[in-house]
Amino acid sequence: MNINISMSFLLDKIEDELELTTVCYRPEGLEQLEAQTNFTKRELQVLYRGFKNECPSGVVNEETFKQIYAQFFPHGDASMYAHYLFNAFDTAQTGSVKFEGFVMALSTLLRGTVHEKLRWTFNLYDINKDGYINKEEMMDIVKAIYDMMGKYTYPVLKQDAPRLHVEVFFQKMDKNKDGVVTLDEFIESCQEVRTILLLP
Repeated sequence: MNINISMSFLLDKIEDELELTTVCYRPEGLEQLEAQTNFTKRELQVLYRGFKNECPSGVVNEETFKQIYAQFFPHGDASMYAHYLFNAFDTAQTGSVKFEGFVMALSTLLRGTVHEKLRWTFNLYDINKDGYINKEEMMDIVKAIYDMMGKYTYPVLKQDAPRLHVEVFFQKMDKNKDGVVTLDEFIESCQEVRTILLLP
C-alpha cells in the first residue's frame, strides 16, 4: 500500500515537473533586451526576478495582471483600467504578456522620449486600434482612471467630473473638429499643455 502511494506521488510529481517545463517561458538573452531597452543588464535581472516572482510561468495573463494592479489601488476599482493597460502591453493581442513585452513597454514609459511616451499613451486610449481616439474611447479610459482612484480622492470629485474632463480635453485635442483625435493631434495637444505647464 505504501509503495502504491509513493508511486502515485512520484508520478504526480513527474507530471507536475513536465507541465512546468512545457508551460514555463524563458525570455531571450538579456544582452538583446539590454540593446532594445533603456535598462541595464542588472536592472533587467532585477525586473525579471520580480516578474517571475509574480508570474512563475514567465507569462502574465489579464486576470493575473488585474490582481497585481489592484494591489496598488486598494480604495478603488482598478479592473477596467488594468484591462485597458493590459491590452496596451499585449501588442500581439495574444491574451498574455511575456517578459520582453512587459519590459519593452516599461522602458518606453519610464525612460522613453516624450514622443515615445505619447505614442504609447495614444495606443492605450485607442481602444479599438483603428488609429484614432474617439470621445467614447477617451471617456472609457478617463472613467476607468476615476474608478481606479476611488471615492477617497481629495478634493472630492463630482459625479460628472470624468465627462466634463473629457469634453474639455477632447475639444482641445480634436484640432480639425472631425470627431476623432489623430496621433499627430494628440501629440501636438499634449506638447502644448506640457509647454504651458513648464512656463514659470
